[in-house]
Amino acid sequence: MRLDLFDNTDVFTRGRPAWVEMVWLVVQAFFVNSWIPGSLHRIFFLRIFGAKIGKGVVIKPGVRVKFPWRLAIGDYSWIGEDVWIDNLAQVNIGNHCCISQDVYICTGNHDWENERFSLISSPVTVKDKVWLCAKSVVGPGIMVNEGAVLGLSSLAVNDLNPWSVYKGVPAKLSSKRNKQA
Repeated sequence: MRLDLFDNTDVFTRGRPAWVEMVWLVVQAFFVNSWIPGSLHRIFFLRIFGAKIGKGVVIKPGVRVKFPWRLAIGDYSWIGEDVWIDNLAQVNIGNHCCISQDVYICTGNHDWENERFSLISSPVTVKDKVWLCAKSVVGPGIMVNEGAVLGLSSLAVNDLNPWSVYKGVPAKLSSKRNKQA
């Protein structure tokens, strides 16, 4: 790979002008990623910058979102402390989801076979009633299906089946869950 040749302009768009992204970074540092308790100000600023956020959502301190205009969160979902949503592509989080502290949702990678180390991005979808346990990681292009659980410090590199529990690095099916109404 030749990092001096890196140029992702032909494969990636940031989705907003540079000045909007710059304002977002300042607002995020002071209000979204801050220690200030409460969710309302986080939700307010995320929505102002284009995030679609449902009712009853809780967003804890320390959350980082790369591009709020590429984020949708359903009703009554919780986003825990220090969650990083690195959304170079769209991230959709369903209803009644728990994204626990220090979870990393990653939508981007690089093509190590390409001399230019080109950026590759792929959306992540987290369906309803999912629990991503603390310090777990969801990789680019992953579908976390309804009711799935990704265990503590586990790494999802493949889609997770509905109503199933996954653990480990990489995450492997551990058990099934009873489907909830």
